[in-house]
Amino acid sequence: MGIISFIKGGVAELAIARPDAAKDQWVYKHPDQTIPMKAQLTVDSDEVALFFKDGKYVGSFSAGRHTLDASNIPFLGQLVDKFTGGNVFICEVFFVTTRELASIKFGTSIGDVQDPQTQLRVRLMVHGEFSARIMDPAKLVIGLVGQRATSNEGFVGWFKSQVQKTMKDGIAELIVKQNWPLMKVTSGAYTDEIEESTLAGVRRHIESYGVEIIRFGDFSISMDAADRDRLDKLVERFAYVNASGGMAGYQQLAQAEMMMGAAEGMKKGGDAGGAFQGAGIGMGFAMAGQMAGMMGGASAQKAPESREAIMSTLKQLGELKAAGILTDAEFEAKKKDLLAKL
Repeated sequence: MGIISFIKGGVAELAIARPDAAKDQWVYKHPDQTIPMKAQLTVDSDEVALFFKDGKYVGSFSAGRHTLDASNIPFLGQLVDKFTGGNVFICEVFFVTTRELASIKFGTSIGDVQDPQTQLRVRLMVHGEFSARIMDPAKLVIGLVGQRATSNEGFVGWFKSQVQKTMKDGIAELIVKQNWPLMKVTSGAYTDEIEESTLAGVRRHIESYGVEIIRFGDFSISMDAADRDRLDKLVERFAYVNASGGMAGYQQLAQAEMMMGAAEGMKKGGDAGGAFQGAGIGMGFAMAGQMAGMMGGASAQKAPESREAIMSTLKQLGELKAAGILTDAEFEAKKKDLLAKL
């Protein structure tokens, strides 16, 4: 049993290859730095084996089966350990995948970006996936050794951080330069332009490490649901004010919303027989008719506004002022009128 174990151990030392469990890794580092003379090195068709000594690149082997013999392969002579009688190489061996690696997922916050339409600051996120390929294996491993990220986990984490850093800087800058409304950005209206610009920026940043981003997939930009609701509401009001001629139109919108809210509240308060529901709807129509009369120039006396309605209008006016739709003077004048009703 001892002899069999010894023989198996010797075979393992003589066979240098990437294990099956590591076939999908970008970079696999052979765990043993002592390799016996005449060892058999197996390199798959989609990878290359790189030899390093003291952090310096010495040479490489392409696909095939190779016998590691310093008499036949000159650069191996630099790796021979003289203290073992020239029978052992002291080196680091990296197996680097050269095929395109797809479906690498990413996701990061772009940061707060100011919407040009409403002037609100909204936090954007970008997520999706990309594919990449190692174009210069030696340059990649040299860069990784310098970054002390010689394992596959260290490499993937480092690489994704470089991609995401470029995205955070480049996407925000592009949106600001192009003055794109954020609602359109998150709807996908500018996805092609953003992908193209981001791809170019990422390539410039990482090509010095011997890696190329091939393409993005499922690339999307989003915002928090609360930010979306807030922005959507303000964009809608912004459009209404522009369409209806300014502040007068906004006042009409606010009054209409108040009337509709009151009618809806009374509608929900009806009993099972529907008597109160019918009365609530009738009163809602009456209030809507009163509001229509005011909009048409009627001189009917306005119904007193509740404290909640006044405070809600004040909040909406503040949003319009922040968006630049109202001037400071217009805001202060309306604020004074509303506060006088409390």
